[in-house]
Amino acid sequence: MKNRNFGFGILMLVIAGLLSIPAVAQVEGLEEEVGIVEHLDTIIPANITFNNEQGQPVQLKSLITRPTILTLVYYDCPGICPQLLSGVSDVIEKIGLELGKDYQVITVSFNDDDTPEASVEKKKNFLRAHSKPRAENWTYLTGDSANIYSLTHAVGYNFTRAGNDFMHPSCIMVLSPQGKVTRYLYGTSYLPFDVKMALIEAQKGQSRPTINRVLEYCFSYDPEGRKYTLQVTKITATIIIFFAVALFIILIVRSSRKKSKTQNT
Repeated sequence: MKNRNFGFGILMLVIAGLLSIPAVAQVEGLEEEVGIVEHLDTIIPANITFNNEQGQPVQLKSLITRPTILTLVYYDCPGICPQLLSGVSDVIEKIGLELGKDYQVITVSFNDDDTPEASVEKKKNFLRAHSKPRAENWTYLTGDSANIYSLTHAVGYNFTRAGNDFMHPSCIMVLSPQGKVTRYLYGTSYLPFDVKMALIEAQKGQSRPTINRVLEYCFSYDPEGRKYTLQVTKITATIIIFFAVALFIILIVRSSRKKSKTQNT
């Protein structure tokens, strides 16, 4: 029994380690880490200012009047940003909540070269798929480097420039009506139940840590191909380690059973 408990304990430690792998990507020659450091319960600073689609300066905090899905992208992204926005666009059709009444969506570009005109062009993709009243409650913002840094630093979103592109994580954040960070959802596609519950909890001001960060861990930026690719080596190594530990535990359990039978006889 002691051996069995020992084996089970090892398995739990390995699983916990795999789930807590930091979402960090690096390009050769760059030491800055790229990924998410969850800042749950952090309040968005009140003085952060961006430009809306009409080029008018607006305080981000004043726009957050209900549970908010916050997406950080850059408009010329050749990789996962369009997929992320498409994933958000898809899931809001399925969660059973009304955009503009129950919640809102705010997209902020972290590229200070992006312009309000670029916001308008990006938003047209959303307008084609959704009715105008709904689209008006999905706000696109641009800004300068200082305000971008203030926001990304506040929510723990770490990115860095790689040539003409950026290395960055794939994640959406959910904010309470008071601008408090309550949830992080990783990847480029989202389960309707997860998003709905995150918005309901945000309305109540309840925060919840993320357990599964595997989707973000599995992708890295390829600067030559200008795209994000699946990190097959890391995934394969993770699977091999998992099954090796599982086999080790099975052998321990079998050995324990044989000893028990021998002692009983």
